[in-house]
Amino acid sequence: MGLVAAAILTLASLAYIFWPAENPFSQRAKSQLDYLRERKEAVYENLRDLNFEYKAGKYPEEDYVTQRSLLENEAAEIMGEMDRLERA
Repeated sequence: MGLVAAAILTLASLAYIFWPAENPFSQRAKSQLDYLRERKEAVYENLRDLNFEYKAGKYPEEDYVTQRSLLENEAAEIMGEMDRLERA
């Protein structure tokens, strides 16, 4: 009798601990603003990496300037789009 009670208590405890509070298969749909925030962070990370590699001597000056301007232009476009969406 004690063994059955211990098994039931163990199963109940495991079910309580591991039962998900929310449905793990449903996710919040990402908005365009969420996508743009993620893209902005990726561009900023790329800029940091580019600066680091340039300072380490892995990029020549002309390549660094070209890549930096491309990334800065992309960041500006993303920020403009985010601003437009936040105003709407």
